[in-house]
Amino acid sequence: MREDEDVFIMGEDIAEMGGSMGVTQGMLAEFGPERVRNTPISEIAIVGTGIGAAMQGMRPVVEIMYQDFLTLSMEQLVNQAAKHRTMSGGQLKVPLTIRTQGGAGWSPGAQHSQQLEAWFVHVPGLKVAFPSTPEDARGLLWSSIYDDNPVVFFEHRLLYPLKGKVPDELEPIPFGKARVMREGSDVTVVAIGRMVPEALQAAEQAEEEEGISVEVIDPRTLLPLDEVTILDSVRKTTRCVTAHEAVTRGGFGAELAAVVQAGAFDYLDAPIERVGAKFAPLAFAPAMEQWAVPHAADVLEAVKRTVARS
Repeated sequence: MREDEDVFIMGEDIAEMGGSMGVTQGMLAEFGPERVRNTPISEIAIVGTGIGAAMQGMRPVVEIMYQDFLTLSMEQLVNQAAKHRTMSGGQLKVPLTIRTQGGAGWSPGAQHSQQLEAWFVHVPGLKVAFPSTPEDARGLLWSSIYDDNPVVFFEHRLLYPLKGKVPDELEPIPFGKARVMREGSDVTVVAIGRMVPEALQAAEQAEEEEGISVEVIDPRTLLPLDEVTILDSVRKTTRCVTAHEAVTRGGFGAELAAVVQAGAFDYLDAPIERVGAKFAPLAFAPAMEQWAVPHAADVLEAVKRTVARS
């Protein structure tokens, strides 16, 4: 925003309050109310306004307070933002970034804790990012803002306190380029969002306790997806586990499994394992919430099953 006046942010309570998670604190003082805009409580209007501004040459960053509320903006996002560039034969651009957060961990209940990334991977015309580290969040956000297509940018609330090295110079991260978080030779774990650090913890345990060498891959962007890096890894390890916090049924892990099955079936020594949440709305009760969502222990058990079935 310091370098480009076409970039501005808008959303509910992002100005004086600094956003529900404090992400935009201090930005009102630096950039003023014209570029840090509070909005009414109407997600469909927020996204629609962002689409209009993007089509007029701006590069808006829209914040949807909880990703559960993306459901209220589906018409604008799916039928408008994702379609205009193609329907206009490329004459129109929609450089719109929609930041949103969510996930379990704070016991906010079923209407404030869903992980819905798989819904948007099903929409041609959108791009979907889901960083798991501070460095990736910075680089992918820059790439999102300067992409001429609409991007849904997912953030997990439990990753906000995470600390990590961030380069002094901004390094944009290209879409469709996965990151190998940990090298291994026995099992490939493809994890997204909060499940990346969980998978890394499970990988350490697998090696220490079972002597199993686990490679962990973070796709970073779900659409486009870096199939090459994932398939190369599975062809090397001959086993694959997918992990996400969203419910297992119909989750992004199913798409990953289909990609692996189509591109590396002859290399597999065991069925693909999928790790995800149980198929139920998340409860307010912390114990019930933690029972429903996956953890490092679930990834570890899936890794052990793939080795045992070889």
